[in-house]
Amino acid sequence: MSSLPTPRLFVSLGAFNCLLSVALGAFGAHLLEGRLAADLFAIYQKASTYQMPHGLGLILIGLLGLHKDSRLLRAAGWLLLAGILLFCGSLYTLGLTGIRSLGIITPFGGSAFLAGWLCLCIAAWRWR
Repeated sequence: MSSLPTPRLFVSLGAFNCLLSVALGAFGAHLLEGRLAADLFAIYQKASTYQMPHGLGLILIGLLGLHKDSRLLRAAGWLLLAGILLFCGSLYTLGLTGIRSLGIITPFGGSAFLAGWLCLCIAAWRWR
């Protein structure tokens, strides 16, 4: 068995983020389109677009954690979660508020996404 902070945690967090991606995307499409400036609406939509595949990545990491324990795998999960919070969170907030200074946070989230996928790649490469 795995000592991953329970694989269930990453599967649950991933599923919750997928749910949020759909809910926030629908909220934007039905209630915000036409009410936000076009550039802010596009920013908001980008958050929803990026949240879904990274939520699925968390699910994948949790499922892999059922079979293989790895510090890199755990790091990948936490980095994807950090990326969702920083990247998507900053874009949702920027889109809704128009506070452009929030854009300074977004690249940190993008970097967390990249690092998370890299950790998953290395973890998978090292498995025997």
